[in-house]
Amino acid sequence: MAAHRVSTPLRCALKFLLTNSFPISRNSCCLSAVCTRKGYSSRRSCSSSSSSCSPDSPVADAKRHYDHLVQCGALREDAQQRFVTERLAQLQQTLKSYSNGIYLNPAPAGVNQKDDKREHQKGNKEEEARTKTQSFPYFFSFPIKEEPAPPPPPKGFYIYGDVGTGKTMLMDMFYSHVENPHKKRVHFNGFMLDIHKRIHRRKQSLPKRRLGKMFTYDPISPVAMEISGETCLLCFDEFQVTDIADAMILKQLFETLFKTGVVVVATSNRPPDDLYKNGLQRDTFLPFIDMLKEYCYTVCLDSGIDYRRLDKAEAGKLCYLTGEPGAEAFLDALFEELASTQKSVTGPRVLTVLGRDVTLEKTCGSIADCTFEELCGRALGASDYLEMARLFDTVFIRHVPLLTLTLKDQARRFTTLIDNFFDNKVRVVLLAAAPVEQLFVHSGGEDERDRQLLDDLGLSGDAAERLTLFTAEEEIFAFQRTVSRLTEMQTEAYWMEGDRRHSKKHMKT
Repeated sequence: MAAHRVSTPLRCALKFLLTNSFPISRNSCCLSAVCTRKGYSSRRSCSSSSSSCSPDSPVADAKRHYDHLVQCGALREDAQQRFVTERLAQLQQTLKSYSNGIYLNPAPAGVNQKDDKREHQKGNKEEEARTKTQSFPYFFSFPIKEEPAPPPPPKGFYIYGDVGTGKTMLMDMFYSHVENPHKKRVHFNGFMLDIHKRIHRRKQSLPKRRLGKMFTYDPISPVAMEISGETCLLCFDEFQVTDIADAMILKQLFETLFKTGVVVVATSNRPPDDLYKNGLQRDTFLPFIDMLKEYCYTVCLDSGIDYRRLDKAEAGKLCYLTGEPGAEAFLDALFEELASTQKSVTGPRVLTVLGRDVTLEKTCGSIADCTFEELCGRALGASDYLEMARLFDTVFIRHVPLLTLTLKDQARRFTTLIDNFFDNKVRVVLLAAAPVEQLFVHSGGEDERDRQLLDDLGLSGDAAERLTLFTAEEEIFAFQRTVSRLTEMQTEAYWMEGDRRHSKKHMKT
């Protein structure tokens, strides 16, 4: 066994990584479970019932809860976080008795068939009377009673700011306290993946076209109506637009969602005006930004502090450099030790995703030992990474290279991979060419595919300089988030949360 050939210090690190429980600070105290969501605290071992908060006004309750988290040491005092917490608490109270049914179907609920028939007959008589009245417009004038328009739905929130400032943590606290069953919390990538699946299913269900018969069908609004019938609150994490296919459907999709009373609370690293910045055909995307501002309050949460980097106990060393002596051997030993706890044999595994087969060469139970080329060198996307997150709680990623501009596609996939793994608490062990803060290098120039695409689009070099497709601006921006998340993924609290042997909740809903 490779485990018996490693040095004593490495065996100590192995023992620490493999232990079932981690040391807990004496200063730890009981908190609501929602405070343990993501590493914005110095101690993530806190847990308790939320019943400690007395049920007065929602804002007062939020203040007391936030004070309790600060006093306990789970959070640091942050005036901006406190402000956002209080604003979300007001919306929480509104949503307690909220339903978007009046925007979907104005007819009163619970009317039986007999009542419906009587109303229909009454309506016929009223229509006859109106017809007679309209025959003598100069002698009679009766006002026609119109149904009052429903009040506007509650406005949501678009919370943006730098990485690690607590956006996701505050949104999750809000979401967990909303007493409304018709709610959904999802990563934005996962949401758009679901949208495209629904659009595809609707197109597939259409009757086959006959020769010479032409018809058009737009499934976007029906899909939005379908979602509006399922939920009245949508919480999005990491709202970002990098795909032109997403950008082209967002306005129509969200216009229907907003008009049918769906309330949106979203977090993002970008202000609304910077969404899809310099993207292809951005002019057609701009109306969506105006609509987003109309239906959501825009709140900046940017204290300039990345809380993921503060006072976090590390779960041993989980990021190794390719040039370090014995690094490869340590990963081999760690895999063997983890594999020994699995009721499975080591071997390849085939994942079926959207009808495609994705093969991972080395797996054992809930552990996968992969290379960067396997995960990011192939044409994989969010759906593939979500399936991996469902099946594996620990993933080794070996031989991560320096991500230059010539590797924009791989860098984009790596960012999507880490986003999905982080959101589902997948534990990651890296073997990389450089520390995570130095992995992305803004150099390397354009590649042959960029030049070909420029020619195909008929764009000059000046136009290309303004497009993120060629400048990698989106990748640079998103990689700041990736670095912050990889930092938290090396903490003991994250490693503990990701141990599925002691948790029944594998995937976020």
